[in-house]
Amino acid sequence: MSKQRFKAHGPLGMGGAPLGNLFTAIPDDLARGAIEAAWDAGIRHFDTAPHYGAGLSEHRIGAVLRHHPRDSYTLSTKVGRLLEPAASVPDIDDNFQQGLSFSRKLDYSYDGTLRSIEHSLHRLGLPRIDIVYIHDCGEDWLGATWREHFAVAMNGAAKALIRLREEGVIGGWGLGNNVVEPCLMAMEQSDPDFFLVAGRYTLLDHTAVPDLLPKCMERGVKVVIGGPYNSGLLAGGTTFNYEAASADMVAKARAMGAVCARHGVDLKAAALQFVAAHPAVAAVIPGPRTAEETRQNAAMMAQPIPAAVWADLKAEGLLPADAVTP
Repeated sequence: MSKQRFKAHGPLGMGGAPLGNLFTAIPDDLARGAIEAAWDAGIRHFDTAPHYGAGLSEHRIGAVLRHHPRDSYTLSTKVGRLLEPAASVPDIDDNFQQGLSFSRKLDYSYDGTLRSIEHSLHRLGLPRIDIVYIHDCGEDWLGATWREHFAVAMNGAAKALIRLREEGVIGGWGLGNNVVEPCLMAMEQSDPDFFLVAGRYTLLDHTAVPDLLPKCMERGVKVVIGGPYNSGLLAGGTTFNYEAASADMVAKARAMGAVCARHGVDLKAAALQFVAAHPAVAAVIPGPRTAEETRQNAAMMAQPIPAAVWADLKAEGLLPADAVTP
């Protein structure tokens, strides 16, 4: 089965949203440098999506990866938004700056999914995608009618991806979401292999812990965690899941940082290694913008963390007593 085809190239991967100019436009040479630095650091798990810069992230990632043996890395992209040529596009579109000249059309249908994958392969310049996620099929993006879209996705995109999995065209499929409820529903209604969940299993946010992670372990579904820094707060920033962090959340992050500092540990290292330690988690994919950020993520994943750090975080009530830790 496809669940056995996943290659665990190590817990640290690379998220591709910033390479689509999320919030900030970055030049092609810096983006390429970030990807090449990831390769040099031994990172072999790369995630992208048509949504990221209207195809820009896929272009940039494919331009580097196609110079490496195809079986030497894991590549994921997403379906749910078809890109259509546009004479003009806004400078900022869905928080992506200076993307390519395409507009996004929501499409979770069977045929739309097949077209989306074909288009992605052309943008990537690669012959195969390992994992395909149905993207953003939840209330946070689709509002009150999200369940209607979800039904279309289960009867359309999911069936197309199951067919491709059975034919060996892709290694597996799942959902890529910022919320967990659609993932739970997908396991009830279909047979996914992977979930990409952003920001809902971190040092600060344990939304995925009560239901999603245990059920994934029961079903043999692997989880990839995006947003391990909660969009910046755990990396020294001021945002939590792309919004200004509350005073309570800022105080908690600072308290965690103080515990880590007492032991000579960087909070970012604790953030990455905490996520990677859960047995349901196959990979964690922070999204660097530059080669330096890429190298820093690799260093954080390798930084030794004394057991006393986790014990102190629990003793001070900053982590639940039963939290899974390295």
